[in-house]
Amino acid sequence: MAAPETSTAAVQTLYTNNTLRNAFGGVLSFFILLLIGVMAFSIRLFSVIKYESVIHEFDPYFNYRVTQFLAKNGIYEFWNWFDDRTWYPLGRVIGGTVYPGLTLTAGTIWWLLNSLNIPLSVETVCVFTAPIFSAFASWATYLLTKEVKGTGAGLTAAALLAMVPSYISRSVAGSYDNEAVAIFALIFTFYLYIKTLNTGTLFYATLNSIAYFYMVCSWGGYTFIINLIPMHVLLCIVTGRFSSRLYIAYAPLVVLGTLLAALVPVVGFNAVMTSEHFASFLVFIIIHVVAFVYYIKGILSPKMFKVAVTLVVSVGLAVCCAVIAVLIALVASSPTKGWSGRSLSLLDPTYASKYIPIIASVSEHQPPTWPSYFMDINVLAFLVPAGIIVSLKACFLPLSDASSFVVLYIATSVYFSGVMVRLMLVLAPAACITSGIALSQAFDVFTGSIKFQLTGASSNTEVDAAETSSSTAESQTDAVKTEKPEETAKNRPSRKSKKKEREHGEKPSTKAKAEKKRLLALPLESSVISLLLLVLLGAFYVVHCVWAAAEAYSAPSIVLTSHSHDGLHVFDDFREAYAWLRHNTDVDDKVASWWDYGYQTTAMANRTVIVDNNTWNNTHIATVGTAMSSPERAAWEIFHSLDVKYVLVVFGGLVGYPSDDINKFLWMVRIGGGVFPHIKEPDYLRDGQYRIDSQATPTMLNCLMYKLSYYRFVETDGKGFDRVRQTEIGKKYFKLTHFEEAFTTHHWMVRIYKLKPPKNRIRGKTKKSKSKTSSTTSSPKRSGTKKKNPWQ
Repeated sequence: MAAPETSTAAVQTLYTNNTLRNAFGGVLSFFILLLIGVMAFSIRLFSVIKYESVIHEFDPYFNYRVTQFLAKNGIYEFWNWFDDRTWYPLGRVIGGTVYPGLTLTAGTIWWLLNSLNIPLSVETVCVFTAPIFSAFASWATYLLTKEVKGTGAGLTAAALLAMVPSYISRSVAGSYDNEAVAIFALIFTFYLYIKTLNTGTLFYATLNSIAYFYMVCSWGGYTFIINLIPMHVLLCIVTGRFSSRLYIAYAPLVVLGTLLAALVPVVGFNAVMTSEHFASFLVFIIIHVVAFVYYIKGILSPKMFKVAVTLVVSVGLAVCCAVIAVLIALVASSPTKGWSGRSLSLLDPTYASKYIPIIASVSEHQPPTWPSYFMDINVLAFLVPAGIIVSLKACFLPLSDASSFVVLYIATSVYFSGVMVRLMLVLAPAACITSGIALSQAFDVFTGSIKFQLTGASSNTEVDAAETSSSTAESQTDAVKTEKPEETAKNRPSRKSKKKEREHGEKPSTKAKAEKKRLLALPLESSVISLLLLVLLGAFYVVHCVWAAAEAYSAPSIVLTSHSHDGLHVFDDFREAYAWLRHNTDVDDKVASWWDYGYQTTAMANRTVIVDNNTWNNTHIATVGTAMSSPERAAWEIFHSLDVKYVLVVFGGLVGYPSDDINKFLWMVRIGGGVFPHIKEPDYLRDGQYRIDSQATPTMLNCLMYKLSYYRFVETDGKGFDRVRQTEIGKKYFKLTHFEEAFTTHHWMVRIYKLKPPKNRIRGKTKKSKSKTSSTTSSPKRSGTKKKNPWQ
């Protein structure tokens, strides 16, 4: 009885050690995740530390203004808010044209904090919403990668996402845009989908639909989810991996998720009427047909099953043909075949440049360059292929549902990121997940090889003996545990024989495992050097990410800085101009500018604008573009018809600011010419080149944009040298006849002009100067000629 008692004690000790190890590993993982969240939040605070707590870019100012309205007036007033400060004279229904997820999230945070007597302003909550949700996104990445590979890969992927520059660019403190919360919703929806695939429970399927609903509320990129998941489901069906878990993961998402998505006013019936959603419904039909086939196969005999399959296939083909015919009819009735302009520009990268210049004019809608990949994901660009190709067997084979989803996710996100630089943001989580799996696997291989090489051959023999004895002890303990009190001694010899057979069976397997470890182990020197190289690679990644967060993506576009030999220069011209408008113009005055500055003008100057960054009305934007492209008199008539009082232009020729209106001017011409054919781009080009010097065309030199930008510019240096275009301007001395300069900021970056009032029309009178200089012979003719009354 001593041997069984000794082996039982050994097994209990081993079980206790494993339990303590797992508990310690869980606690350590929790603290690592906590530190990753703190790091994700802290690395995004450079903008506040270096500058101030201020909203960045253009779109965030609209979101901030909407959040202010929500906090002040409540949710019901928000849904019914008609904003007459934008798109004059049309206006805009805010509640039905905005994705409310970001606004409702920040408004809820503000309300909770104030309920707890923490008096934070709405602006402060908006500034720090993105860093907070970046921590949530890192934790969601951990959960998703853990479901695919394991805890180690999950922690690595979470750490990579917390610092990846592509995500930092959209989530620094002050970047109050939809992507601030949408990336978390995207990753969390994918996690719940994979969790449902692994567990097959309706609880996680319901949570998945709710997470998808939050994603729909937050960002128009939800269409990526509702197309990627059907693609994965179809892939599983084609590869013969259909199961009840796959059905539970997908069917509730389509039904419940679509119903919830239709509740969002900006989506509405588009959830069932646009081509972006048709793939999900088609796969929904296919998965039900497959499930019905499997059900019939389980209850019928093989002969009857063939008959049933023939019937099902016949009926199914008829139904599918009817559904496809209806879909074709719906699609054919739309000029864009049921697709939105942005979706078509993703499927056909040349579509926007051909047909929708307003989309092509946005810089973030341009295809990325190769250096931008290195800038935004850095070393992950090299680790992603390693995670898919080099580590494919170790990480993904045999392919599971979760791992096939990751492969599909990285493949589609790579394509879309190559079409539009903005979608590098969708690639970042996939790159972090794949790179985390690759790094985790590499660390396991190298550390395992070092451990194996350090133990030596003799130690390996002892380890094998210890493993054999421990396995024998485990089998003995199992026999002792399973032995029932009523069993007699007759059964014990058979148990001993079973134990001997198990021991003989385990010894070869243990030796085989040891031999496999020896064959897979790398040399000690190679393992150590490779491990050091991985550490250096990680250090380089950290340094690059910190630099990107501190220098490249921390500067708010509304406050600019530059370094020179005499120190740091701050250009605060935008806020200076908006403050002047707010304090020196009437509340009802209308301000015209290019659409880039509409949100900022409305939020910071509190003045009515003609167009803004929503770009929902192409004709209205084309009207402003036409006015900027026209001669002064024609432009004055267009602006006067729109009741415009002031015109705002951004000019960077003095300080070298490249994102000014002169560099954007050709897009104004293209957009205006797309609606008003008399505006032709070749009229503004000299031999196909865009010039503002003495070789510029007369149409260019006489257009309103040229005059408003370069008026009195020659007075700055006597030559009129443009530092952005690196040339002297062509037309230096001219006067304005229908506009007058109202305000120019300190560095000439923002210039504001006021429309001169129309001249009084007095019937029957002529100017005295003309009457005095007129000849006596012509005076009878003039007196006999009467002017027509313009008001009759």
